[in-house]
Amino acid sequence: MTALGAVFRPQLPPERLRPLARLADESGLEELWLWEDCFLEGGISSAAAALAWTERLRVGVGLLPVPLRNVAITAMEAATLERMFPGRPVLAVGHGVQSWMGQVGARAESPVTLLREYLDALRALLRGERVTTEGRYVRLDGVALDWPPAEPLRILAGVGGPRSLRLSGEAADGTILTAATPPDGVRRARALIEEGRAAAGRTGHHPVVVYLLTATGPDAAERLRTEQAAEGLDSVPGLGVAGDAGAVAEAVRRLADAGADTVVLQPTADEPDPEGFVRFAAEAVRPLLP
Repeated sequence: MTALGAVFRPQLPPERLRPLARLADESGLEELWLWEDCFLEGGISSAAAALAWTERLRVGVGLLPVPLRNVAITAMEAATLERMFPGRPVLAVGHGVQSWMGQVGARAESPVTLLREYLDALRALLRGERVTTEGRYVRLDGVALDWPPAEPLRILAGVGGPRSLRLSGEAADGTILTAATPPDGVRRARALIEEGRAAAGRTGHHPVVVYLLTATGPDAAERLRTEQAAEGLDSVPGLGVAGDAGAVAEAVRRLADAGADTVVLQPTADEPDPEGFVRFAAEAVRPLLP
């Protein structure tokens, strides 16, 4: 079964999150995803509020930029969310946008090394281990959580390049791919992830989450073209979808067939009716999916 979600884009003010999260929960949508884009809204604070306002909705943060956060703090916050809302938080970490990391003086010389060290330490802390490590970037001396999660919490990696995708297979519990990933890109990513998993001797399922830039309504095609052009993606074939529920469901199925376990509908930045978009995803698109 393909899980379906939607993004609450941080271009909306934080006070819009409460009614939208409640609508997603009540309408039966499986997942609501939040972004920690600089310098808009905090991912953990927004996730905690959304989880508290809802009953069954899974709330994802995709993603937390690792240069901005000490790994022990991320582990504390992740464990707290999981203990308060078991099985509902979904957290991803990643390199962050390098220009933003530079703005705050946190740009790493080797983002891949940082992410590897971070994933290893974070997942160990969330398993309840006491961690001592002296890496290039991550340094911990006998650190252990007093309140680790009762059950393991999956940590996903939001990555895109070949080295980082292999790393995700080696060291993360799943992968998030951006809306710049068409179905062929999902297949290529899956292959690289599997290379990493094989190298690390890992078995079991590795879930892949893919954002799908989506527009619906009378001006859908124009809004989609405008956003793709602004992002330099207008020449990528098979990217994004504009149209009714049938067209969106077909685009979701193409990504699922390529290897996506969860598809998250990403509205355009100028979406005129965010609540209507969530209702469209839950009530019109979801019933058309297996």
